[in-house]
Amino acid sequence: MKFKDYKYERTNFDTLKSEIDKLVEQLKHADTYEVFKTAFDKADEVLSHAESMYSLMHVRHTIDTTDAFYDAENTFWDEHIPILMGISSKISKIVLDSPFRSELEKDVPMTYFWKAENALKSYDEKVVGDLQEENRLVSEYEKLIAKAQIEFEGETYTLASLGGKMDDPDVATREGAHKAYWGYMEEHESEIDDIYDRLVKVRTKIAKELGFNNFIELGYVRMNRFDYNADDVATYRKQILSDVVPVATRLYDAQKKRLGVDTLAVYNNGYEFTTGNPTPKYDKDQMVKIAQNMYHELSEPTGEFFDYMVNNELLDLVAKPGKRGGGYCTFISDYASPFIFSNFNGTAGDVDVLTHEAGHAFQVYSSRNIKPSDCIWPTYESAEIHSMSMEFFAWPWMPKFFEEDVEKYYYTHLGGAIKFLPYGITVDHFQHEVYANPEMTPAERKTTWRKLEKQYLPHKDYSDIPFLDKGTWWFRQAHIFSDPFYYVDYTLAQVVALQFWLRLQNKDANAFADYYEICKLGGTLPFRQIVAKANLKDPFSEGCLADVMDKISQYYDTIDDTKL
Repeated sequence: MKFKDYKYERTNFDTLKSEIDKLVEQLKHADTYEVFKTAFDKADEVLSHAESMYSLMHVRHTIDTTDAFYDAENTFWDEHIPILMGISSKISKIVLDSPFRSELEKDVPMTYFWKAENALKSYDEKVVGDLQEENRLVSEYEKLIAKAQIEFEGETYTLASLGGKMDDPDVATREGAHKAYWGYMEEHESEIDDIYDRLVKVRTKIAKELGFNNFIELGYVRMNRFDYNADDVATYRKQILSDVVPVATRLYDAQKKRLGVDTLAVYNNGYEFTTGNPTPKYDKDQMVKIAQNMYHELSEPTGEFFDYMVNNELLDLVAKPGKRGGGYCTFISDYASPFIFSNFNGTAGDVDVLTHEAGHAFQVYSSRNIKPSDCIWPTYESAEIHSMSMEFFAWPWMPKFFEEDVEKYYYTHLGGAIKFLPYGITVDHFQHEVYANPEMTPAERKTTWRKLEKQYLPHKDYSDIPFLDKGTWWFRQAHIFSDPFYYVDYTLAQVVALQFWLRLQNKDANAFADYYEICKLGGTLPFRQIVAKANLKDPFSEGCLADVMDKISQYYDTIDDTKL
């Protein structure tokens, strides 16, 4: 069945509550494990259907935020997701306290129980109104970003589609595109400040109401961080500073040398070569065909998976007016279907979507039959292993996309992975500061951001765009608004993915088998155990970062970047 034929129906919450209440009674009064398990499975099916309707709505709304029907449905779900959390928590509470729990633990992964415990800790009826307000504010930010119509060089762009011009080979075009992009943000500075200020306040209020000291504690519970804590992350940030920032600085210095400049102006930050950045040589349809061939050649499971995605039209790839920015993969469990959303803009990032988001989609396709449905996806930092590693497994096919630019692509793709780590840590550290000090003013938050940039990203030069020198780069980072603390996850996964890259460089014949194994595991194990199952080092372990960076530095020693 094609995606356009997937049927959306607004969930009737009165009916849903009634169904779950009946199942709660069955669970409560079950006299045998078999009766209990039947009710448990039925509850999972009922809740999974409601989540499917939300996911279907979310995809269609983000494809066109101006569509009145799905805009109204999005407003409905902003109000009802907290209610769904409450309904779901009734099942969690009964299951966790059940005399049949020990028997259920033999049939259901432990991660289900840990997630259920965290769901109870992060919800109470008294915070429903605040959770609804949090959702409304996130939607407000997303609409503000999606509605941008920026006039540039006689054309109208969204913030997403302007990305291609921001990496244009012509310096004046690049500079103008950056100024146009950040001009929109500056025009809406007070609105963005206000949205975020209200988000910080309401999240802090929710945390206090739920008995936490601050939102950092609640944020970690929401993120289901089962086997590491804020202290581990703080130590890891220090290791990024000592082991990664020097390697990233080396790459930025080489970039300055190639471009013949003393400092990296903001519009040169993403521009790697005087001859232009590597760009894919084909349009969207041709790139999808190349990707389809690539996945068939990589393995039988990846070939079957990508055929399913293409045949059922489960990809919406091109930037267009009204479409939300960014890219994501989601899963619609009623149809056992992943969905890939992105905004192609003619840059190398378009190819990365066909590998990164496809990595997410392949993982969830591989684990789609796991029960309960809560365990199909792993936790966030584990999920990003699959996406980031697939980018590296796809390297042998990159000549098909980039042709004569392929060596440039390899250089910038690996370099981008290294440069990303200090940025990802900046986003994480910033949020720890913000939620540890919720009374900070918008101006103080911006000062904090700029101070952290100078620590982790010392190459940044904003002299051409003073607005950014105030500390506003984070305005474009949607996760800070919509998914607090979801960012260090990318860096942890990147360190794991880089280990897969090293294994591929060493022609390790078992690398893909290990990767496929952890895809099939879904969310049945916590992060550090998934890493162990892949026969890789835990990023928190002593010496892991230093070892990975040392080997990558040795690789860069063999490359003459001036000849690319």
